[in-house]
Amino acid sequence: MLRCGMASYFGAAAAVLIVGRAIAQIWLERLNRRFVLAHSSEVPEPFRAVMDEPTFRKATKYTLAKTSLNQVEIVLDTIILGLALFSGFLPWFFRVFTAHFGASASALAAFIFTVGVLLAIVDLPLSWYAQFRLEERFGFNTTTQKTWCLDRIKGLVLAILLGYPLLILILKLVDWMGQSWWFWAWVTMLAFQLILVLLAPVLIMPLFNKFTPLPEGSLRERLLKLAERTRFRARSIQVMDGSKRSRHSNAFFTGFGRFRKIVLFDTLTQQLGEPELEAVLAHEIGHYKKKHLIKMLVFSGFASLAGLYLLSLVAQQPWFFETFGFQSTNIAVALLLFGLLSGLFTFWFSPIGHWWSRRYEYQADGYAREVMNEPSSLIGALRKLNEKNLSNLTPHPFYSAFYYSHPTLLERERALAGS
Repeated sequence: MLRCGMASYFGAAAAVLIVGRAIAQIWLERLNRRFVLAHSSEVPEPFRAVMDEPTFRKATKYTLAKTSLNQVEIVLDTIILGLALFSGFLPWFFRVFTAHFGASASALAAFIFTVGVLLAIVDLPLSWYAQFRLEERFGFNTTTQKTWCLDRIKGLVLAILLGYPLLILILKLVDWMGQSWWFWAWVTMLAFQLILVLLAPVLIMPLFNKFTPLPEGSLRERLLKLAERTRFRARSIQVMDGSKRSRHSNAFFTGFGRFRKIVLFDTLTQQLGEPELEAVLAHEIGHYKKKHLIKMLVFSGFASLAGLYLLSLVAQQPWFFETFGFQSTNIAVALLLFGLLSGLFTFWFSPIGHWWSRRYEYQADGYAREVMNEPSSLIGALRKLNEKNLSNLTPHPFYSAFYYSHPTLLERERALAGS
C-alpha cells in the first residue's frame, strides 16, 4: 500500500514538473518577446554604433521567429516526454524488446539506445525546419540537404561505435561491482571523456569539417606572437570550413598539451580584422589561463558522481519503476527514466550555471583587455559578431538568466570599459 502511494505521489510530482517546466519556458519566451517588441521601434541609443536601422529590424524579426519556433518545440517536447513516461509505451516496448533479444547487458544497452534514436527521430522535422526555413530566411544557412542528412548519419554511427559499448560496460559494472557500481561507472565515464577529448580533434571532428593550416601572412604571425607572449603552446593554427553549414562564426582551441590546436571558423576570418581576431583569441586563451575548462570539468564530474549515486538509490526502489508502468526493477530502465527526468530538475538550476559561465566570460574578457593593453579591439569584435549574427541586443533579464551562457553585448562593453 505504501509502495503504491509512493508511486502515485511521484507520478503526480513528475507530471507537475513536466507541465511546470513547459509553462515556465513558454512564459519566458513570451516575456522576452514582449521585451524585444518594446525596444523595437528604433535602435536603442547604446547600440547605434553596432547596428543600423535595417539590420536592427532584421535582428528583431530573427529573434521573434526563433521565439515562435521555440514555443512550438517546447509544446512538442512536453507532449512527447509526457507520452513516453505515462502512455505505457516504454513498459510495452521493454517487454517486447527483451522477449526478442533477452536481458543481457548488450540487449539492455540496445534498448536504451533504440529509445534514444526514436526520440531523436521525432525531433528531426523541427531541426530540419530550423535549418532550411528559419536560418535560410535570414541568410545564415549554407548547408545542403545532403550534408544535413550525412551529419545525422555520421552522428548515429559514432553513437553506435562509441556510446553503445560504453552503455554495455556500465551495465556490466552493475553485475561486477555490486552496490559500488555507481562509483566505477563514474570512473569509467571520466576516462571515456578524457579519451574522447584527446581523440576528437584527430578522428571525429575531421569527419564533419575540413581543417586547413592558417596561411602564412601577417595574421598568422600576429596570432603566433600572441600565443608566444601569453605562453600558450599550440601545435598549429587552423581554419575550419564553418561556412559549409552556416554563416555564424566562432573560435576555439582543442586538444591538450603539445597537441593543442587553435581553430578559427573561416567565417570569423572574413568578418573580423586582424586586431579583432587577436582579441578574440586572447579571450579564448584567457579561459585557458584562468583554468575555466578544468574548473567546469571538475564541477561536471562531481555533478555526475552525485547523479549516479542518486540513480543507484532510486534504482532499488520498486515504486520508482511502478510510477511509469514497469513491473520490476531494472538498472537499464532506471538509466533511461533518470535520463528522461533529469532535465525537469536541472532546468530550474540553469540560472546558477549560466551565472557561473558569464562570470568566466567576464574574466576572459578582462584577460584579453590586459593582453591587448586596450579594450577597443575586443569591443569591436563583439560588436561585429553581434551584428553579423543578428543577436538579440535587448533580451529580458529573466530570459538571459535561464538561457544565456554569455553576458549581453552591453554588459560586456561596460565591464571592458571598467564602468
